[in-house]
Amino acid sequence: MKFSGVLIAFLASASAFQSTAPAFGVRRFSAPSVTELEAKKSVGDLSDAELAGKKVLIRCDVNVPLDGSTITDDTRIRASIPTIEYLVSKGASVAVCSHLGRPKDGPEDKFSLAPCAARMSELLGKEVKLAPDCIGEEVAAMVSAQGNGDVIMLENTRFYKEETANEAGFVEKFAKPFDMFVNDAFGTAHRAHASTEGVTKFLSPAVSGFLLAKELEYLDGAVNGGEKPMAAIVGGSKVSSKITVLEALVDKCDKIIIGGGMVFTFLKAKGLNVGTSLVEDDFVETAKKVLAKAEAAGKEILLPVDIVIADAFAKDANTQVVSFDAIPDGWMGLDNGPATTAQQKEALSTCKTVIMNGPMGVFEFEAFNKGTFGIVDILADITKGGAITIIGGGDSVAACEQSGKADQMSHISTGGGASLELLEGKILPGVAALADK
Repeated sequence: MKFSGVLIAFLASASAFQSTAPAFGVRRFSAPSVTELEAKKSVGDLSDAELAGKKVLIRCDVNVPLDGSTITDDTRIRASIPTIEYLVSKGASVAVCSHLGRPKDGPEDKFSLAPCAARMSELLGKEVKLAPDCIGEEVAAMVSAQGNGDVIMLENTRFYKEETANEAGFVEKFAKPFDMFVNDAFGTAHRAHASTEGVTKFLSPAVSGFLLAKELEYLDGAVNGGEKPMAAIVGGSKVSSKITVLEALVDKCDKIIIGGGMVFTFLKAKGLNVGTSLVEDDFVETAKKVLAKAEAAGKEILLPVDIVIADAFAKDANTQVVSFDAIPDGWMGLDNGPATTAQQKEALSTCKTVIMNGPMGVFEFEAFNKGTFGIVDILADITKGGAITIIGGGDSVAACEQSGKADQMSHISTGGGASLELLEGKILPGVAALADK
């Protein structure tokens, strides 16, 4: 099955994770790269005979936010459903594995996957039993007892330190009850862990699921073959966490919009006063180099032209809107002003491909959410006009969800760190380990 076929199969199965954005086709993206899944097998490449009756271990990313034992956002669980439903329809028995949170020293009740198994049961319309562990005789017995089409969920893989260490002995025990492996966890594909990379040494075939294919189709496709003009929106608090992405995107994009706290390191690099705004002094010279690189390459970097400033970092702080070059001492910038949003609307109006990673301000506070929600509105509008809009990054996704516009984007990525590394052009171990076609 060709890459476009994988996406078609995903969309056909995605009743639990549908978008109302325009349908996407690979015609827009043509330049392959080392991370592209075109050369890797997916579940859609396997025959019915290769799936029927098989014990399938599938790595999903159900690392969802919880309030106690209540899931507050089930997006990642919903995103895993199409591949699981496909495997079930082909007569495979499925064991879902994932991590949740960051357990420090063995099992902790607050990191149990029990709420995830319960929610997956609801979405699949069938029982998903939670195993008491992810390795061991009891798990092996549960897998052995599964009938065709049954689904279970293994307990949190990170209850074992050997998971992140990718320790060979643990990997062998983990893989032992199964016949084959499917990786559908884009959010952890940048990690060479036991459940993402290690198991591929013991289970064959090791193939991708539909979600992983869709993520790469959009993200890798956009970076390496997106239709021009192409823009990137890079926000967040720190230049240090986004500098390699910025440098890579200067090479790929025609326009780069910079927002969030990192703006003020760039403004200081231009010799402007930024009051008490967040600045990474160690990266002022780096910011100068990025600006110089963009200018030399004829690329446009858009910084805010007006800024919402506050006299304290608080939701009830005193605020005012000032020009980017008129921030007074004792005040800090916390959001874009309305003139900046208007500038961004004009800049993005002609773009055919736009990637967003990071918010424009402290959108968690209502007084400072207009810049972020404003650019989300712009992206929703240009998507309706045929542009491809890709939201890659945890805070960006949260902003789209809060604004009610998530389903109006072309693609909402389920992976923060993986998105960043893919945008940087790095090889993802969880993808590289999969079987070639």
